Amino acid sequence: MARIRLKEDHELEPTVREHVKKLEEKGVDTSNVRGFAHRQDMFNAYFQFYGPAREGKSVEAELIELVRLKVARHNDCFT
Repeated sequence: MARIRLKEDHELEPTVREHVKKLEEKGVDTSNVRGFAHRQDMFNAYFQFYGPAREGKSVEAELIELVRLKVARHNDCFT
């Protein structure tokens, strides 16, 4: 299975670094953000959709959680 090296703080764009800092202060795992940061264009597009979606503005929060659980189960990741 391929692995993506997670970017260190000093390698992150300033806006991403600030986002990571806020998440880590809340105790959130930032591995996905550090992986996405290899492609800043994709990072921006993803979070432009993901943020409002998680707030229930573009897709209901309940639906996103159900999809997340289904994907996890499909990948034998029981969270």
